[in-house]
Amino acid sequence: MSSLNEPFAKNDIKIAVVGGGTGSFTLLSALKNHTKQLAAIVNMVDDGGSTGVLRDELGTLPPGDVRQCLVALSDSPKIRDLFSYRFEEGTLGGHSFGNILLTALEKVSGSFNGAVDTASEILRIKGKVIPATLDNVRLKMEWPEASLTLKGERVIDAYYFKHDPRRATLSLEPEATANYMAITAIEQADMVVIAPGDLYTSLGPLLVIDGIAEALKKTKAKCVYVSNLVTKDGQTSDFTVSDHACEIERFVGAPFLDFVLYNQQLPIKAAARKYKAEKAYLVKIDKKKLSSAPYEAIPGDFLGKIASSNKADKLPVTRSLIRHDSEAVAKALIELCEIAN
Repeated sequence: MSSLNEPFAKNDIKIAVVGGGTGSFTLLSALKNHTKQLAAIVNMVDDGGSTGVLRDELGTLPPGDVRQCLVALSDSPKIRDLFSYRFEEGTLGGHSFGNILLTALEKVSGSFNGAVDTASEILRIKGKVIPATLDNVRLKMEWPEASLTLKGERVIDAYYFKHDPRRATLSLEPEATANYMAITAIEQADMVVIAPGDLYTSLGPLLVIDGIAEALKKTKAKCVYVSNLVTKDGQTSDFTVSDHACEIERFVGAPFLDFVLYNQQLPIKAAARKYKAEKAYLVKIDKKKLSSAPYEAIPGDFLGKIASSNKADKLPVTRSLIRHDSEAVAKALIELCEIAN
């Protein structure tokens, strides 16, 4: 584990993964087997489920996405399982142990950074987990033309958009200051990976932070977006691969992507039925647009197994169970990094 002031050591491929919880978790779980020089830059607007309850009742920063990234990078299976354990009953029903511990550590240390560092030591992580901002912020999504404003990640995540989200603006309240460690990680990286995740509640809220966006525009690292596997019902229905990439760059405010990895694999019939049950459909591949895009679009077989739902997850939260094949994506990223650099 690297020190507080240095997200990377001197050797090995340096990769900064930018995103939320589940998408980053998937990539980090496999990437840690290929390089120890990993920095996970984590979205900090989550206010649903266990995280939302802890934020509202205790006034702490959101631990959920950070916990997932810590667990992904952990080198201690038993403690990793402990951090992921979710209480099934009683007052703590629906809460994960890791969320509660991170919240307690923040209260004890008076610093969320301190809480993350202590948890990193306990979990013996490979790499560094970095909150994108240490400000207590909430997400806001606005359609000025329609005089419509939505506030809160949980509200936006569950909303069925009546207006085109590509005409909406994302912002944080209050305006967020980027964590300087996140900026340093992007500046020092050989490759920056934008993890898959919900465009408007996971990736966008992180990318619109001024310092983060500026760092992505200026970094010498190769920037890669791992495209979502499926659309989100009512939000990105009918979005293509290039539509997703275009929104990623719109949040940043400039065309900064060098590569886009996208899935070309079709699911077996049993999996397709489960996709349909989630009202999720494979992101369409618009080859003509991709061929003329300023970035290089690279196909691959990236479909993973569908995750199992957690019966203890009783608190309100929207979570897809469709996952990437983490090892296939990690290998593609490492190969790309070696070729590009």
